[in-house]
Amino acid sequence: MSSRASRVVLLVSTPRVAPGLLTREAWNVLDGAYAAWGRPDEPQVAALVEAGVEVLAREAGHPAELARDLVAAAATGDVVWVGSSDGDPGLSDAIAVEVSRLPEPPDVELLIGSFDVPGARLLDVVAVMDRLRSPGGCPWDAEQTHSSLVPYLLEEAHEAIEAIESGDPAHMQEELGDLLLQVAFQSRVAQEHPTEPFGIDDVAGGLVDKLVRRHPHVFADVEADTAEAVAANWDSIKAEEKQHRTHPLEGVPGSLPALARAEKFVSRLSRAGREDLLDDAVAADGLGAQLLDLVRQARAEGVDAEAALRETLRRLESAAGTGLAQQQD
Repeated sequence: MSSRASRVVLLVSTPRVAPGLLTREAWNVLDGAYAAWGRPDEPQVAALVEAGVEVLAREAGHPAELARDLVAAAATGDVVWVGSSDGDPGLSDAIAVEVSRLPEPPDVELLIGSFDVPGARLLDVVAVMDRLRSPGGCPWDAEQTHSSLVPYLLEEAHEAIEAIESGDPAHMQEELGDLLLQVAFQSRVAQEHPTEPFGIDDVAGGLVDKLVRRHPHVFADVEADTAEAVAANWDSIKAEEKQHRTHPLEGVPGSLPALARAEKFVSRLSRAGREDLLDDAVAADGLGAQLLDLVRQARAEGVDAEAALRETLRRLESAAGTGLAQQQD
């Protein structure tokens, strides 16, 4: 029975998890290899050396030269190339050319040593945003401030809503990405505050703390088996957190569109037991009072007035476009 052919193993790992966190199979291959090669400036190589794996340092060079040397070394035994963070462009193709020239070539294997965890690409967002904002990055990005970015935040929020209501997953993904950019951008600008800096980790940490605090039925021993019970519990916790508020309408953004702001007013006053204020407001004369009463009626019927009006406007826009096209024909 013939012995197994030697191998050139390309060990690929994600740069988004800590170096050295490899699968059992990857460690077994490294332990049994004749030689392991890698670039000395790579974090993964440094982690392997620290763990006691001997890695032959190989500086970056032309992929064809590296491929030729790897294939030649495999004549003695398994050779592992510890993949670089840039993906070693051209190396796999160069190895394929080399082995095609040999009558008895070594096997070539791609071994995945670690995988991205969910959310790993968020690290790339942070890294790219930092590169754009740092010296040598993008001049336009470097000039932006919290205030100058506000119009883009508003625009992207509206575009994300439009994408969600369109039902188009690809459009939704793109617009949510643009909205995420605004969070990352604002957080990166905040890092440069002279006295009170904060970054994306502070933003994410605060969010995690809030979610855990407001979901004691998940993370603690509070019971809430229905959506209504969860909402009531949420409102109770939020009220405790916002004890500094002087009246129930404090904190409703003034920049909201009037219809959406009216919905917030109706919701807040209803939960606060101040229906009397709403009664007085809708009893007044004028179109504004009538519109507020319509918003109140919509909430009582479980209808989102803002979304309902947007849908009507979309139908009107579509009908107008169809009518114009027919006239032009």
